Amino acid sequence: MGTSVATSSAALPGAALVRPAGALRDWVTLAKPGITALICLVAVGGFLLADPWTVQLPRLAILVAAGASASAGAAMLNHYLDRDVDQRMRRTQHRPLAEARIAPTALVAATGLALLVVGVGAAAVWLNPLTGVSILLGGLTYVVVYTLWLKRRSSWNIVIGGFAGSAPALAGSAAAVGTWTPGVLAFALLVFLWTPPHFWSLALRLKDDYARAGLPMLPRMRDAAFSGKVVVLSAALLVPAALLLGLVGPLTLPVVLAVVALGAIWVVVAWPLAREVTRGAALRSFVFSGPYLLGVIVAIVANAPLLHAGLPAVG
Repeated sequence: MGTSVATSSAALPGAALVRPAGALRDWVTLAKPGITALICLVAVGGFLLADPWTVQLPRLAILVAAGASASAGAAMLNHYLDRDVDQRMRRTQHRPLAEARIAPTALVAATGLALLVVGVGAAAVWLNPLTGVSILLGGLTYVVVYTLWLKRRSSWNIVIGGFAGSAPALAGSAAAVGTWTPGVLAFALLVFLWTPPHFWSLALRLKDDYARAGLPMLPRMRDAAFSGKVVVLSAALLVPAALLLGLVGPLTLPVVLAVVALGAIWVVVAWPLAREVTRGAALRSFVFSGPYLLGVIVAIVANAPLLHAGLPAVG
């Protein structure tokens, strides 16, 4: 008689975890804010690289808003489709859907699809169709090609799926000038090449976790020594990619040197993996991968004022 509702609920295993709409924090987690922010930064980089002389802030704001909506939507769909895999991995077992903290789960899928459609539609209508198509290509690659098709079937999953990270650069170019410029295509290639060593470094550190979940995240997954060498080689490919970016993009010499140096530093950081794969070496490579891409984007953003100051473009 005197037992409170709260006490009764707490007595039921999991009753306090399942809420009709979920906590706001859980919904923010489903949107993968870190990845969404990075996607938006790549789009900004593409926008400023396509036209560093005339920066149209209203168009840039629409691009960021549309890209954030689409990225958050794709992230929610990824959470929904991977909820069973997430339960089997220590790294992901506490995600909202893995712990059934949001019900019904179909609400997450519906929200994600709506956000993706809104982002694509807003870009197509308020910017131009090519921007919408670019964002759509990124979303479809992440949700359909990577999550649904390749992630559980092939170690090429993150290689092919890496195009999802390149698409925002193309969207930025389309939003700025209505086409994909050579410089932005080179930037998109650099982001595409960044994705494998970024995720493979993490997969080497969490090799057993990925194996337990049945995800073939590494080339020759049982041969860690080979995979370590592949990570170093894939990181090294970023150096010629940076040189290509400098040749075809409107970048000043200090920016080109900065981007090349960042790639060379990553090779140095990852180099121990070529000799011996350890969790510490894999972690150091993974930890540097984020600042590497952020540094490239910051260099591209800094390029515009350098051009306005009179420094010539290398390409």
